[in-house]
Amino acid sequence: MKKRKRSWLSLSLLAGTVLLLAACGNGNEEANNTGEDGKKTLEFWSFWGSGPRREKIEALIEDFNASQDEIEVEHVYQPWGDIWTKSLASIAAGDPPDIIVQDINSVEQRADAQQAMSIQSYLDEEDEDIQSRFYPQLWDTVLYEDEAYALPFNTDTQVLFYNKDLFEEVGLDPENPPKTWEELEEYARALDKKNGDSWERIGFYPLWNLGTDVWALNADNGTSWFDEEGNVTINTPKKVEALEWILEWQDYYGEDTINTYEAEFGSGVSDPFVSGLVGIRAQNINYYTELLENAPDDFNFGVVALPEHEEGSGNWSWGGGFVLEIPDGAENPEASYEFMKYLTSTEVQEEFGLNSFDIMANKEANENLTKHPDLDEEGQMIYELADKNLEETVITPVPLTAPDFSALVNEQIDEALLGNKTAKEALDDAQSSVESLVEQNK
Repeated sequence: MKKRKRSWLSLSLLAGTVLLLAACGNGNEEANNTGEDGKKTLEFWSFWGSGPRREKIEALIEDFNASQDEIEVEHVYQPWGDIWTKSLASIAAGDPPDIIVQDINSVEQRADAQQAMSIQSYLDEEDEDIQSRFYPQLWDTVLYEDEAYALPFNTDTQVLFYNKDLFEEVGLDPENPPKTWEELEEYARALDKKNGDSWERIGFYPLWNLGTDVWALNADNGTSWFDEEGNVTINTPKKVEALEWILEWQDYYGEDTINTYEAEFGSGVSDPFVSGLVGIRAQNINYYTELLENAPDDFNFGVVALPEHEEGSGNWSWGGGFVLEIPDGAENPEASYEFMKYLTSTEVQEEFGLNSFDIMANKEANENLTKHPDLDEEGQMIYELADKNLEETVITPVPLTAPDFSALVNEQIDEALLGNKTAKEALDDAQSSVESLVEQNK
């Protein structure tokens, strides 16, 4: 697709939200978080410090405050990385914010540790089925012991970006991107460009921006390191095959080449995909916003789902995201829930997505954005692809019985990448280590 300049800033899906408590009046009013005008004052914490996200969330808060006379929400920015440590400290001190945006994959951990409040009683009182707003796999992440502890806010999904001009240059059809792993290899080899012992262009390398875990679940019909029943499923034949496939790519290009190119990866003009040093790049779909901001006006690229491991196995992908949560000990949880409900409504989610290009948790909002008149054809296409891709996008909450399992898996995968173990040996050892961890935490 041809890139058109827009005024949007480069955005990352690593986004969250923060509200700082504004207590005013005498001591009793402060204790009740009630201002002089009788409104309940809520803190909403976020790490959106600048750009379209901050502008839009503050505009939405202003609209919410003006829409009723019982609740006053204040937005306070907390830097990325600090927001969650500060929230834990505030909960321990008995003075938490009223609402906070948290990581979608760790809701169960906070619920189990009594760091978040259940909102199930409020949901049970609703005439509307709030659950139906969201993609099903997102809703599953907020449940703990059959009760909801958060509302999903936004999400993401991993896709392939490819350079259409380079496709044409080497005789590939730019309207027919690779559909399987086998085709991906064929396209990459066609795009590869070598001068003697030096690589002038890399067609594709699977571990740039995606981890082994994503390719493993893609190969294994959407099953991650744990299956739906919580069983450890690290060393399955399909996952071993996926790691072997990655090792073949590494051997083909060579570690020195890969390391050199990785040093080039950055934002803006230093991005090897933008500069034409890489023909196909696996990325979060929100990478589109970086291209809008940084790529030349005539940069011609396409976006497509991750290819199937083999024909008919499914375009399985991985996603993350954020939720709205009420920290344990918040003074006005009922008012907090009302604001959370507002932020996840279709109209508000649609407006937030329109301005930030986030993939929203509200399914109807994303569907509306696929044909939104304020988006051009490219923007509509991104939301259409995201909505379709979420049908086969897996969210991977961290199991309560294995809070630190990823370090054990990554350690073994690194051993394979370093050539110290075969793919099977590495994943067998990872399986054994994680099974032991689960047993210890039962």
